[in-house]
Amino acid sequence: MINIQFAKRLQPLQSNVFADMDRAKALALAAGQQLIDLSLGSSDLPAEAHIIEAIAQSLHDRTTHGYLLFNGTQGFREAAANWYEKKFGIKVDPQTEVLPLIGSQEGTAHLPLALLNPGDFALLLDPGYPSHAGGVYLASGQIYPMPLKEENGFLPVFADIPAPVLAQSRMMVLSYPHNPTAAIAPLSFFQEAVAFCQQHNLALVHDFPYVDLVFTATGDWGLGTGKEFSQSPVPNTQSPVPSILQADPEKSISIEFFTLSKSYNMGGFRIGYAIGNAQLINALRQVKAAVDFNQYRGILNGAIAALSGPQIGVKTAVATFQQRRDAFIAALHRIGWNVPTPQATMYIWAKLPSFWSQNSIEFCTQMVKQTGVAASPGAGFGKSGEGYVRFALVHEPSLLETAVERMAEFLNSN
Repeated sequence: MINIQFAKRLQPLQSNVFADMDRAKALALAAGQQLIDLSLGSSDLPAEAHIIEAIAQSLHDRTTHGYLLFNGTQGFREAAANWYEKKFGIKVDPQTEVLPLIGSQEGTAHLPLALLNPGDFALLLDPGYPSHAGGVYLASGQIYPMPLKEENGFLPVFADIPAPVLAQSRMMVLSYPHNPTAAIAPLSFFQEAVAFCQQHNLALVHDFPYVDLVFTATGDWGLGTGKEFSQSPVPNTQSPVPSILQADPEKSISIEFFTLSKSYNMGGFRIGYAIGNAQLINALRQVKAAVDFNQYRGILNGAIAALSGPQIGVKTAVATFQQRRDAFIAALHRIGWNVPTPQATMYIWAKLPSFWSQNSIEFCTQMVKQTGVAASPGAGFGKSGEGYVRFALVHEPSLLETAVERMAEFLNSN
């Protein structure tokens, strides 16, 4: 048998938090457990009817059945630019500053190919979303993890980055509201990040999938740790959380990735876009051109309907996840697990009980084996995630409460 030699860049991709938990879930199901899966942030809510109708109507139009090149995405790019200007008050050129993507994950995974030479550093959040690291590894780059600590509101401290690393760095990746910690960053933090990246000639990348999943019952915008900070929305914006481009209105160094997966429950349709600095957009477009064309035109038509049409579905989704958050947090508190109430995202980031504080993977593996409740180990999101577990609120409150009851039995038996 021929011994096929594979590239070294595949070695750090062999372990993935979602793949590892998928195997553990399969073993639990095979053993007869009734699974309650809280490990994957895939919304269980449906896309709105007007979105589905736009896609359905496209299916009968034979002109939508062929390849879709960049010029054919003009309508979607205009809808994205209009949505962005309305939401954030930032003027956007749909021709040079918007690029359709197969979700924001495509952007974070492919942009390092356009920015990094082998050995260059990318500055990433730790913990952070796995595809941020995966794209750097594929580009043969190095990762400098920026630790996120609770006492800092899960925000990185730029002053802690060593000068030799900065000299070899080409990009910084941020993402707020944050997965997995659910933290929110104020505009002042983004302004600091822009100034820092301008000083050190870094491309500033902001992954922004949870822009709409923010809970604002009092009108104050929280930090994800339960703390509140007194900052009203930026003038001329309809969003309670800032875009990176509000801190870099000239788009001097910044690019932002948005997906319709969370706001519009379109995860399976794989549609998002990049927006920002024209040079970064063009570089990502060159990488994308070597990999694929674009999605089916009907999906883009559905996305246009989502961005341009009624937004009541977004508000309904936010209210639904807020209700689930409140039910899950209350249930955890009833069993003595005192977890702060997050102000955004569809996640609960919970510090593990002391017995499991240094073994989040074993905690999640044993819990799904013994109870059928699946969660994501904090260590799977980076070294600084150890000692935590992430729960995705992708079920109705009653099922979430059942999951907590099962977890209580597990914790009491261990």
